[in-house]
Amino acid sequence: MSEPKTSLKLNRHGETIRRKVTLCGTRPIMFDRYAGDNDTKLEPDQKLYLDPSSRAIGLPAANIMSFLTAHNTNSAPKRLRDKRKYKDICNACLSFVQLDGDFFSFTRDDKPIVFGSFVQDKDSTSGCFVRREVARLDKGIPNPKVRPVLPLPWSLTFGLTILPNKEIQEQEIVNLFVDGGAAIGLGTFRGLFGKFEVVDWT
Repeated sequence: MSEPKTSLKLNRHGETIRRKVTLCGTRPIMFDRYAGDNDTKLEPDQKLYLDPSSRAIGLPAANIMSFLTAHNTNSAPKRLRDKRKYKDICNACLSFVQLDGDFFSFTRDDKPIVFGSFVQDKDSTSGCFVRREVARLDKGIPNPKVRPVLPLPWSLTFGLTILPNKEIQEQEIVNLFVDGGAAIGLGTFRGLFGKFEVVDWT
């Protein structure tokens, strides 16, 4: 596993730090945006996260923060840290780590990946395609799943701020991104989809 490029002395506790972070996908990423209730049915393109002005495919900051802070889903701390301590790590990230923006666009060749439209489950503009599968709920009840996937290559760049604190060091946040990118990734059906490497932390 390669180390992210950095020329910086990592912060300990006493100052506000700002970093530029770039994640590079090692697996395609799958999306399943929630409609807000369980009755509304979304079309495959509506399950993507799109910038309304440019139709660039992206990810809300809240999804990345969930990767660092969630107690009830497979966040990096819950998956990779001591079961007796992971909630403290999640809470420290929630308190002292901020992302500089609400939405971040995926890029390919340093350009935003823009969505066109699905024709026969494929978008020729972005390369996105639709996967159709059937999951099984309790008692074997079938649950059809229709979800869009963004293929490789993809990258995601965002600003990250760490506030002064005595609960979590910058190195642990780097480690959570590096280890979590290899183990679980972003998006839905994580693990099979959405894995990444940290290629820049400057």
